[in-house]
Amino acid sequence: MKTQTTIRVDEVNYNLAKEILAKLGLNYSQAISVFNNMIVMNKGLPFEVKIPNQETQKALDELTVKKGKSFKNVNELFDDLEN
Repeated sequence: MKTQTTIRVDEVNYNLAKEILAKLGLNYSQAISVFNNMIVMNKGLPFEVKIPNQETQKALDELTVKKGKSFKNVNELFDDLEN
């Protein structure tokens, strides 16, 4: 048996999510069903939800203002990690 529900989400993110899901071969309703099943299987959210620590928040802020490092390829990234 299935039930129908209505949710309200940000329109821009909704449309972006639909585009991504289409590339995965899913529609929005199917993705919500997967999410719902994962909640039941995990007896909670299927991912960790917590307030980011200072280091994580700094990285998120850098991404927002695009001040983080960027690399032309994976080798350049690994070279940076080694130094």
